[in-house]
Amino acid sequence: MFEKELADEVWYWYLTGKWRVPPPPEIVRKLAIKQKIYSLLPSNPHCLECGVPMAGLGGILLRPLGSAPATFSPKFCSDCEKFARKYESGAEVELSMLFADVRGSTPLAESTPAKEFKSLIQRFYRETSHVLVHFNSMVNRLMGDQVSALFVPHFAGNDHAKVAIEAAQEVLNVTGHGRAEGPWVPVGVGVHTGLAYVGAVGSADGVNEIAVLGSAANLCARLSSQAATGEILVSQEAADSAGLDQSSFEQRILELKGIGHSVPVSVLQTVATA
Repeated sequence: MFEKELADEVWYWYLTGKWRVPPPPEIVRKLAIKQKIYSLLPSNPHCLECGVPMAGLGGILLRPLGSAPATFSPKFCSDCEKFARKYESGAEVELSMLFADVRGSTPLAESTPAKEFKSLIQRFYRETSHVLVHFNSMVNRLMGDQVSALFVPHFAGNDHAKVAIEAAQEVLNVTGHGRAEGPWVPVGVGVHTGLAYVGAVGSADGVNEIAVLGSAANLCARLSSQAATGEILVSQEAADSAGLDQSSFEQRILELKGIGHSVPVSVLQTVATA
């Protein structure tokens, strides 16, 4: 199998936990041996992919071999991420996506001293990223006033839509929505399930990133931009996949920029607490 084709197949397995074609036997053997050896070394956590220890004595000993956490999740090692980024490869899979935006960030930035605004955004990234990692997502991007995460079958399970909705609810909880005094940062969230391409996308100068591409990703981004403070807009596809009882929630029909059809959504909101 050519190296590029192998990379595509590894990406599909990486995202879904399934092989479309039988993997080369030598890869299976090497991975099994590595996982067995690494499991004997003390660490919490081990890489969910190859099993290398990333903390404790085992992590310290194997740091030169790539046992540092990956940039998109501390549950995966930098060596696995390095392989993922080595080729401009990927796979189209069904997954669930979550986009969370700070509402009114432009006027907020204008009315807040720069240092305070930076601290606010850093806290937003830190709190939400912790939640997204806890729910076994790939934290796709921290950019400007937005975070996005991918919930793929291999890591979030076959109920990835349900997991994404639960993560969205926790994102609102940790940002203070539902509290009597109001949120410490106003956030709106979009959740969508669909087919998207996930892989390494490069540039002419050799810089690349893990990206999610396609109309499903664009739709999810549009949902988050339309969500009001304290709202989660869940697409029909995500609601159906999660088995959400939509009769319990407000229903809206949205016309979204760049989307050529009306988009029905369920509107979830935080419940006020003392």
